[in-house]
Amino acid sequence: MKQSRRWQRILLLSLLSISFFAPLILVSNRLQSITPVGRRESIEDLSNFRHMTNDLRLNAIEHEGGVGLKGPRHILLKDEGFNESGAVTQSSENEKTVDFPKTDGNDLQYREEKVIDSQQKTESSDEKDQFLTVIQLANKTDIKPPLSKFEKSAKAQRDGATDVKIKEIRDKVIQAKAYLNFAPPGSNSQIVKELRTRMRDLERAVGDVTKDKDLSKGALRKLKPMEAALYKASRVFNNCPAMATKLRAMNYNTEELAQAQKKQATYLMHLAARTTPKGQHCLSMRLTSEYFALDPEKRQMPNQENYNDPSLSHYVVFSDNVLASAVVVNSTISSSKDPEKIVLHVVTDSLNYPSISMWFLLNIPSKATIQIQNIDDMDVLPSDFDQLLMKQNSNDPRFISTLNHARFYLPDIFPGLNKVVLLDHDVVVQRDLSRLWGIDMKGKVIGAVETCQEGEEASLHSLSTFINFSDSWVAGKFSPKACTWAFGMNLVDLEEWRRRKLTSTYVKYFNLGTKRPLWKAGSLPIGWLTFYRQTLPLDKRWHVMGLGRESDIKTVDIEQAAVIHYDGIMKPWLDIGIEKYKRYWNRHVPYYHSYLQQCNIQA
Repeated sequence: MKQSRRWQRILLLSLLSISFFAPLILVSNRLQSITPVGRRESIEDLSNFRHMTNDLRLNAIEHEGGVGLKGPRHILLKDEGFNESGAVTQSSENEKTVDFPKTDGNDLQYREEKVIDSQQKTESSDEKDQFLTVIQLANKTDIKPPLSKFEKSAKAQRDGATDVKIKEIRDKVIQAKAYLNFAPPGSNSQIVKELRTRMRDLERAVGDVTKDKDLSKGALRKLKPMEAALYKASRVFNNCPAMATKLRAMNYNTEELAQAQKKQATYLMHLAARTTPKGQHCLSMRLTSEYFALDPEKRQMPNQENYNDPSLSHYVVFSDNVLASAVVVNSTISSSKDPEKIVLHVVTDSLNYPSISMWFLLNIPSKATIQIQNIDDMDVLPSDFDQLLMKQNSNDPRFISTLNHARFYLPDIFPGLNKVVLLDHDVVVQRDLSRLWGIDMKGKVIGAVETCQEGEEASLHSLSTFINFSDSWVAGKFSPKACTWAFGMNLVDLEEWRRRKLTSTYVKYFNLGTKRPLWKAGSLPIGWLTFYRQTLPLDKRWHVMGLGRESDIKTVDIEQAAVIHYDGIMKPWLDIGIEKYKRYWNRHVPYYHSYLQQCNIQA
């Protein structure tokens, strides 16, 4: 009896020992099968996970509210992936099994080589029947830590956003101003002083810089103290709704200020366009005094017998500007192949007649003929013409100028001529214009370059842009889709003009426009109506426009043009003129002349 009990106790103790030591042996074998490479990568994954928390949270915000979003696909390790000996088994089409024999810690290098060899074999097999292990997933997945602020800035610069730091600095300054607005009036606390100091330092360091590459190192170093000051301010002024309201108010005030400055800039631009530069005023005064100092017999221009010779080429310029008329005359003569056959008629007013006459008396061309005429001495305009011009209700002197409308009396001003070329005083002639005289006018009165453009921009150059087609009389007589054409360089058939009595048509339309608003002020709209369907389109290379209002005209078009036109308010003789176009005009200005040097007129 005692013997049987002793055997029972031994059996029970044996079973307890087996149940205690067997799991330890099994776990130790499995731990040994995990190589140091796998353990190191697992540790790296765990360390990276701590840095990825912010990105994971941001991604969760981006996907919030999504419909039908699928979670990440989990790859599970099946039980048959491990055999009894703790080896990793990977099934393939040939049911090959890789078994790691039981080894101790001294065979560590051997096991690593086996793992690498098994991975290479697995990658060449069919992926449909593979079970990827933890080690393979770690090798295949490239987990990168999030970019630092500096790396993000450098990446943005490589991608083309070259003003990232500039924007950041300006945002910090705006934020500082918003915090300062919360401070009580007259407050001189430590945080207020610090904000003002940091803001002033940043503004001085940045200045007018617009690109990150132009920033100094000192400006970037001053950004961190500003961030620290803003953090302190955020702890003091922590009312977020009030801050949002203040920022909206600042945004509104900034937009209002920008609009006011834009209007002021436009007004100053137009004011500059209407004002005579000091140097040109000086030139006009000196020439006028010299003219009246001359004897009357010395004020006569030579070659007066050519004034009404219809066999010559006659060019007409209406101008009240000495330099502008000089450039038109000089460029026309220098571009002509036969300047002896050219007659240039400069028509001006009483105020500018002495100065313009004196200039050409001092600079008489050796070959061409020049005539200076005073529109006020001619009996061609109505006696109340000045009063009619004032009824246009315009403050722009160009629109109410007598010379601006006197060109509609060309047949009366030049009764002995049959054909002329009309040039504005803001043009430069670059090619010989003699071929214009051989163009068949086909019964039309005006030859001009049309300003309509193909495509979507055509509507911007139609009559409806400048003329009031809501008026029944206008709508019944003209088409709103009719194309406009350019004044500035026009071939004019004076005989056909007289036959069609277009001057009377102009007077009729002008009187109607003074009674009700039919078109915008100026002579352009009324000119388009006066010569409606009486215009012959010319090749666009004869006349290129926009040099006084556009900055994107192609150089090729300018170089190939016979006449370039500085239409707009940015004239080449003004400081507001477009700089890159001034050279075409400056080459015909005699800056070496003593009068120009005395009046400090320079290129």
